[in-house]
Amino acid sequence: MSRMEPLDLAEIKDPEIHELVAQCEEFGVPDALFIGIFARQPEQMKGMVRAMLASHRDGAIDHKLKEIIRIQLARFAEDPYFAALRSKKAIAEGLTEDVIEVGCEDYEDSDLFSEREKVALRFAEQMFLDSTKVDKIFYDEMHKHFTDAEIMEIGAFIALFHGIHMVMRTYDARPLAAA
Repeated sequence: MSRMEPLDLAEIKDPEIHELVAQCEEFGVPDALFIGIFARQPEQMKGMVRAMLASHRDGAIDHKLKEIIRIQLARFAEDPYFAALRSKKAIAEGLTEDVIEVGCEDYEDSDLFSEREKVALRFAEQMFLDSTKVDKIFYDEMHKHFTDAEIMEIGAFIALFHGIHMVMRTYDARPLAAA
């Protein structure tokens, strides 16, 4: 299942952890495996999961766009765990696998995405592949489409999930549904 075996959640007595599991199950990202792995350090895990949920669910940036960015980053990181998970909220809002595929591969030439969305996808791509390309000229382009607060929201989202993807890849974790 994973190089880092998860704790049995039934043996965890902390009610806040079980509430986070319920929120994650309702949302779809992450699943209980993630919490089981990180529950060895409960306080850090709770903070990280709260940050993940808030960053992904809340804010001014369209949730479907954040979901595509999350999957795009997971694929770049070769993280099968997060690459396979899907936000139930994004699916309910109409996000399809076809749109995810285009968003992760050929978004630049697609009419499925606005220029604003393309800039956000490019931001995530460049932050992962070559952050030296995210320079003043790039930020000037971002400012045509996003406020400073929105740029910070996307940047924080990228930073949080990029790091998490890299760690989960090393654990060779797979979503519970795929296990």
